[in-house]
Amino acid sequence: MTLKGKAIKSVINLISKLSFSNKSMQKLQQHTLRKLLISARNTDFGKHYDFKRILKSPNMIEAFQNNIPIFDYDEIYNKWWHRLLKEDRDVTWPGRIKKFALSSGTTGSSSKYIPISNQMLLSMRSASFRSISVLTQLNLPNNFFNKKILMLGGSTELKQLADLSIGDLSGILIGNIPNCMNNLYEPSLKISKESDWYEKLDKVIKEAYKWDIGVVTGVPSWIQILIERIIDYYKVSSIHDIWPNFKVYVHGGVSMEPYKTYFNKLLGNDIIYLESYLASEGFIAFQKSNTANGMSLVMGNGIFYEFIPFNSDNFSDEGVLLDRARALNLSEIKANEEYAIILSTNAGAWRYLIGDTVKFTDISKYEIIITGRIKHFLSLCGEHLSVGNMNDAISRINKEMNLDINEFTVFGELVNNYFCHTWWLGINEDVDNELLCGKLDAILRVLNDDYNTERGSALKEMKVNIIPNKLFYGWMKIQNKIGGANKFPRVLSNKQITSWLAFLELQNIKQV
Repeated sequence: MTLKGKAIKSVINLISKLSFSNKSMQKLQQHTLRKLLISARNTDFGKHYDFKRILKSPNMIEAFQNNIPIFDYDEIYNKWWHRLLKEDRDVTWPGRIKKFALSSGTTGSSSKYIPISNQMLLSMRSASFRSISVLTQLNLPNNFFNKKILMLGGSTELKQLADLSIGDLSGILIGNIPNCMNNLYEPSLKISKESDWYEKLDKVIKEAYKWDIGVVTGVPSWIQILIERIIDYYKVSSIHDIWPNFKVYVHGGVSMEPYKTYFNKLLGNDIIYLESYLASEGFIAFQKSNTANGMSLVMGNGIFYEFIPFNSDNFSDEGVLLDRARALNLSEIKANEEYAIILSTNAGAWRYLIGDTVKFTDISKYEIIITGRIKHFLSLCGEHLSVGNMNDAISRINKEMNLDINEFTVFGELVNNYFCHTWWLGINEDVDNELLCGKLDAILRVLNDDYNTERGSALKEMKVNIIPNKLFYGWMKIQNKIGGANKFPRVLSNKQITSWLAFLELQNIKQV
């Protein structure tokens, strides 16, 4: 078995070397954009914006940015992508798009249909192979490479609309794994097709003892539930009693910081954590080592990147892009500044504002961290409290008070002509509410100067409500957002506030 593992490790290393490019990042970006424009020059979008003329420009990138507007989802869908669902050809990408990733819709539209072309599927597969090659650099024993990868994702049973297939991105990807690689993954395709999330978990749990798992991938909240239920079902003290060779957890979709303290207890301190950034629009980045301070952008793989500084010059207080906003190229970005990310891709997304914000932790390596969403922050009166601030604060609270707050959310409201932040924290134990509120407030004051200033003026009040974690998942269930890549919104919109409070009232939970 060690010999077999060594052989598999060698193949992974070979894939990594074949994927490597000696071109500079700037040349890769220019090459990628040229390929995209050439491929789509005869589409309706390419003709409308005259891609052929842009390709002849002495400064192709500048011409591209000057001639094509920035789109959010509603704009590109209403003007172009709605035709894809009518099975029109050559709209924003050559041919017909037959697969669509149905996004979790945490902001904006309740459901977003993101086109997935065959080229994008190949690009995601290529990036997945590159990310797997990281395992060969982690000083793992050769026999580790015989072990299985558990992929806990959405259902591979996609909804059919005429000749179109629509579903969770993870389900689309799992369903398109090459047959020769199916034996590397669990659960089986039969279990992966299960559309009922809790039925799927039950089936995974009952089969878990048969599998020799080395790597687990999935959103932290759902992985936590799965691991806890496996331990309870088999009456064991640790997940390693079932999967003794489980050594690597690959997470994504949400910041790991609020979960990290509890996961160290749940999985053990010797688990290696690696982060990946796989969005419905493309495989954007992955962590190349467990010591890296961020994820490296995936380059030369069908995505052209641009970045808009996430500040008041470019965005309104509601997170709406202003007309005067200007996008920057990789050569113009700076470390530790927050940017909204824009993608042009080989699935027909063009200058598409995906809604995520990032910071570059290392310019030389193009390493990033996800800091939040352009509409997931609080700024009722200029406090500019980001999701990144919130994640950091919860992580510090967990350490200081020895708590395991994994899920949380917050919203702003007007109380007695002044503003108030109302928090809901998932805690399954008795905690001094007043003490917790004071500590959280103090930490946020240190993390964010604007918040500290406003706490002395317009932002008069802060409330903390403590509820069991299960209520977060209960609300998500009635929203039909259980499992897969779905996650609880960290900042609630007005519509979500109404639904959330109504749900809590049915559970006899009163707001502080």
